[in-house]
Amino acid sequence: MTLGVVAIVMLAAVLHASWNAMLRAGADRLWSMTVMCLAIAVVCTCLAPFVALPARSSWVYAIVSALLHTGYNLFLVRTYRSGDLGQTYPISRGSSPVLVSLGAAAFAGEIPDAVSAVGIALVSGGIVSLAFQNRGVGLDSLPYAFGTGCFIGAYSVTDGIGVRLSGAPVGYTVWMCLLWGVSAPLVYVALRDGRSLVRGVPETLTAAGGGIVSLIAYGIVIYAMSLGAMGTVSALRETSVVFAALIGRVFLHERLTAYRIAACLVVAIGAICIGHQA
Repeated sequence: MTLGVVAIVMLAAVLHASWNAMLRAGADRLWSMTVMCLAIAVVCTCLAPFVALPARSSWVYAIVSALLHTGYNLFLVRTYRSGDLGQTYPISRGSSPVLVSLGAAAFAGEIPDAVSAVGIALVSGGIVSLAFQNRGVGLDSLPYAFGTGCFIGAYSVTDGIGVRLSGAPVGYTVWMCLLWGVSAPLVYVALRDGRSLVRGVPETLTAAGGGIVSLIAYGIVIYAMSLGAMGTVSALRETSVVFAALIGRVFLHERLTAYRIAACLVVAIGAICIGHQA
């Protein structure tokens, strides 16, 4: 993996941590994610006429990924409801690099070298360990948390293969995200009603801004997967947990315990292992 790919994925990690921090205070996460998706759909609709169409062979991957992203949204909301965010979020995000690596090996023949494999394991282990910093994880929350990680792994591998077949990384990203952005509000209306989407301007702008930042962040990840191994890109993206901890300390005045610092250092060492060939 080149230094340039490592750098842009780390930028994506910072952006990912930033939009999560923006939305952390929101009480209705299903509404927040739906507004994010609406903003993504609007931006992608404006961009679609100006980007190259992805190759026909990649469209099935774009459609499947959009559906997987919608499933991820629903599972993530259910995860938040069934367990403590500090426990379930690390399991969801920490399990995904290993799952992506396994999926990439099975479906794309990507086998990481020994040092990169150790790096992926350190990143995943460091993130998952954050779930155990205070007490044991409730068994009732594990299926939803791990299910969310499975969705992350599934759409990451799907997009990794799709973007390589597309011949147009930007075009693939725009059209996949447009499909995702349209499907999420349809699910929201089916579960609730369209009128409840209309809320105050500051709250709506915050969620929409988070959507645009998330679009840029994941667009970078998709582009990086067209250049580098899916498992290592996924693991580097999940270093966002380190940046989230720093953002939480500086801007949200959250406490950084010795356990949390140690876990973040393990993640950082893993990231260094992944970038050892850059």
